[in-house]
Amino acid sequence: MKTYNSYTELEMQIVQWAEARKIVQNSNIQAQGRKTLEEAGELQEATANIKLIKQIEAAFPDIAIRQEFVAIKKQCEDALRDAYGDILVTLIVGAAVHDVSIVQCLAGAYDEIKDRKGTLLPDGRFQKE
Repeated sequence: MKTYNSYTELEMQIVQWAEARKIVQNSNIQAQGRKTLEEAGELQEATANIKLIKQIEAAFPDIAIRQEFVAIKKQCEDALRDAYGDILVTLIVGAAVHDVSIVQCLAGAYDEIKDRKGTLLPDGRFQKE
């Protein structure tokens, strides 16, 4: 896998890829939003599979070392990484459709949250200080 010097460099590579295929020029934000939701569904499926893998490992440690199980676990982990990557690509292309830099969007979001205090509780709620 190639390494990139920055998020901005990788963002530009993705935008150029999408422009070469006329995705940026011919798409719209609704289409990119639908694509992002489709990829988010694949992420949900991958996370459910990873959760199941962890439950099996905990309940049946002997199975967890079998070659077949290790191969299935790797497939699930690859699907998880693929889903995250695909979501990021759809977000980058969607931002490009509106001529917005996803890195600038990310920086703006971080600026909004960076001073927030609190912690995530075990039940999934964020408890503000």
